[in-house]
Order: sequence, then structure tokens, then C-alpha cells
Amino acid sequence: MRDRVVVVTGGAGGIGQACVEAVLADGGLPVVLDAAPGPASGTVPHHQADVTDSARLTEVMTDIGARYGRIDVLVNNAAAVRAGDIEETALEDWTTLWDVNVLGYARAIRAALPYLRASPAGAIVNMSSFTAAAGFRRRVAYATTKGAIEAMTRAVAADLAAEGITVNAVRPGTVDTALLASLAAKAPDRDAARATYAARQPTGRMVDAAEIAHAVLFLADPVNRSTTGAVIAVDGGISGTRSTPMD
Repeated sequence: MRDRVVVVTGGAGGIGQACVEAVLADGGLPVVLDAAPGPASGTVPHHQADVTDSARLTEVMTDIGARYGRIDVLVNNAAAVRAGDIEETALEDWTTLWDVNVLGYARAIRAALPYLRASPAGAIVNMSSFTAAAGFRRRVAYATTKGAIEAMTRAVAADLAAEGITVNAVRPGTVDTALLASLAAKAPDRDAARATYAARQPTGRMVDAAEIAHAVLFLADPVNRSTTGAVIAVDGGISGTRSTPMD
């Protein structure tokens, strides 16, 4: 990843932050895009941008392209989450999730594409979820958007294959992030909540964000040009097995 310009949406925390740190450790040049403002000082460029704002995304990608002359990798990671079943999920929540999780990815790709084309080995990595492949209670709108992301990944891979730009996705399981820790802290029994999160995975533990970042680096590696249109599951076996730690 040495000297690879890697733009990470939703890069200020969680999986996105892990990707930024992994790119930096591997000698790359990460750039954070996030709806939240960046730190007053830092070694990694931070652009405040909402993926629902096409004009702002275009402005930021243009700035990055002007600074580096190209974008080598786009990691689409920004996301919104809502819990609820088909009856209790408000139509407004469906609209919000679609706007961020699906159209947000499309907007970012469109804005970055002129600069990805300037790279000798352009790559797009989209962040999916195990909910795209395994039915999960009270996540109907979220799961639908993640399934759409996987379909988008395959379609855009077909569109860009002749140009040498790879397009792939990573499908995480339940990732042990600060957000998940805050959810557990709000539960009546924090330790029981964390145990429940871990038990979702047949491996019996939550996924570490660094594991997701490692998969992203693999898909973004300039040597890896024959993997495109693929979805790599880093989900503790949720989507690939039927076993659980309780079996």
C-alpha cells in the first residue's frame, strides 16, 4: 500500500478508523471523509463531508485529486443503522438508510471515479454486512440496503472491469467497536449483552475491526488485480456455516 492514496468514508471511527490506521501502518496515504468534524490537528487529512451531499463529495474528491493527482482506493464505509421489523420501521427510516447506505456509496463512487481512473491500479471496496446474507431480526431496512450494496458491487465491477478498476465488498460480522460498546453499556447487563453479540458468530467471539481492515488492504492491494465483483465475508462464519458455539 506504499504511497497509495486511500479515501475512507466514515473514517473517523470504528471500522473506518481501523482501515485508516492499517493503511497508514502499511505506508499508504489515507484521507478521511466523515460527517463529523476532524481533530484540530492530525497527521491524516480529514474532510468533513456527508455522503448524502453530492456537491460536497465532488468538491472534496476534486480537492484530493488536485493534491495527489489521483485516488488509488475508495473505501465506502459510511453507514446509517436503524432497528425494527417490517411493521415498526418507519418509511422515513427506510428513506434515510437508502440515502446514506446505497445512494451514498453511489455518490462517492461517481465523485471519485475521474481520479480513480488516473490511478494505475484503482480499487473500490464497499462495506456490506452479514445481514445481507443471513436473516437477522429487526434489521429489515438495514439488511435491505446492505444486500443492495452487494448487488451494486457486482454491477459496478462489471462496468469498470475493462478500465482495470476493481470493485469488491467486505461483509463484516458483529464488530467490536466503540459504538457496540456503548450499546452494551446501555443494556441492563453489559456483560450479558456482549456475550450475546459474541454468540452470533459461530466462532464464539466478535470480529475485531483490524480483521476487517486487513481484508480491505487485500482487496486494495495493487498486486491483486484479478479479484473483482467479489464479497469477502469476515463474519466469524455467520454467512458460511450453520453452526454456533452452542451446538
